[in-house]
This record gives sequence, structure tokens and C-alpha cells, in this order.
Amino acid sequence: MVNIKKMKIRYKKKKWVVSLIIGSGWLVLGLGQLILNDFGGWLGYSWGVLGIVNFVFYINEYFNQYLTIGDGIIKVNSLFGKKINLNEIKRIKKFAGDYIIKTDTSELTISTQIIDPNSLTELNTELEKLDVKRN
Repeated sequence: MVNIKKMKIRYKKKKWVVSLIIGSGWLVLGLGQLILNDFGGWLGYSWGVLGIVNFVFYINEYFNQYLTIGDGIIKVNSLFGKKINLNEIKRIKKFAGDYIIKTDTSELTISTQIIDPNSLTELNTELEKLDVKRN
């Protein structure tokens, strides 16, 4: 197994900025609904809750970024993200611009369209270091 230093593969800036804008929009709609309707109604509360949930996703995306590679694993940093041990990878397939990383028991898809170009170069370099079957 190749020893890979711990690194973060970052989202494109546009990805987390869009999350911030959407979360702000939901929150403004929720607050507006609550104020205009004398703090009543389920619709205002639901928009506010959607805004807060979207902010939680934004914070996770901003601080954790998309992927972490290191300590012998590759991990998707989402609330329900997957991780795969690097020494269990059997095959790396590139399909429609995405990477599909396979082990005997699991599969991890990495969307390259949302990765910052500099981080994509780093990801490509690190994946090339792995001695596994391609395509």
C-alpha cells in the first residue's frame, strides 16, 4: 500500500456558496412568513427549519470539504458519507467524468464536477499512486 499524506479534496467555491444562498433564502422566507402572519402558521416554521437544515449542510461542506484521503482511508465528508480502506481497493473506473472506486464488498463514487480544479489535480495524482486495476 502506498502511504498517502492526509489531505482534503475541496469543493468548488460555487458549490458551498450556492448552499449558503439557498439556506439564506429559506431562512428569509421563513422569517418573513412568521412576521407577516403574526408568528403563526406551520408554513413559516417549515421554511425556517429548511433554512437551518441547509445551513447545517453548508457548514459541513465549508469546513469538512468533499473528501479526505489519509490514514489508509478515502472518505466522503457528508452527513452519511462512505469510507473505503485504500488497501481494499481493487478497481478504479472513470465513467462520465466521475471516479467509481470498488472493493470486493463496496463501491464509492466520486463526482469530479464539484471538485475544485487544484484539488482534482491532487486527487488524480494520489489515485495514480495506487497499484490497482484501471477501468
